[in-house]
Amino acid sequence: MKQIEIVSGEFAFMARLLEEEAPQTCRAFLKMLPLESSFIHVRWSGEGLWIPYGDLRLGLPYENHTSHPAKGEMLLYPGGISEMEIILSYGRCLFASQHGQLSGNHFLTITQGLEDLERFGKKVLWEGAQKIQMRLV
Repeated sequence: MKQIEIVSGEFAFMARLLEEEAPQTCRAFLKMLPLESSFIHVRWSGEGLWIPYGDLRLGLPYENHTSHPAKGEMLLYPGGISEMEIILSYGRCLFASQHGQLSGNHFLTITQGLEDLERFGKKVLWEGAQKIQMRLV
């Protein structure tokens, strides 16, 4: 079972890749690592953080997809009616865009640090984009 470390300032989270449930998405994500970017607060989805990728497409099908990620679940939306993105739910979330409800591939779940995730989400909401690093450990 592969573990991903997500770090932003004082916050650190450990997450489990869901390789059996979303194998193609996990392989594509692993190729993106180490990932350095910023989480910004979602516009349409509620309590979530996202990394937009615009017109980038990885050729992924839907697998293990959902519109209702639970707290600590990360989705990769492969693109289509909206831009490709990664979204992390820190609370109540309904994955959507200006075009309406979306469904993304649930490929990662936070297993350590979940108790700090809401505080991190509120920091992004009230203080703006936060730099993050993700790496395989």
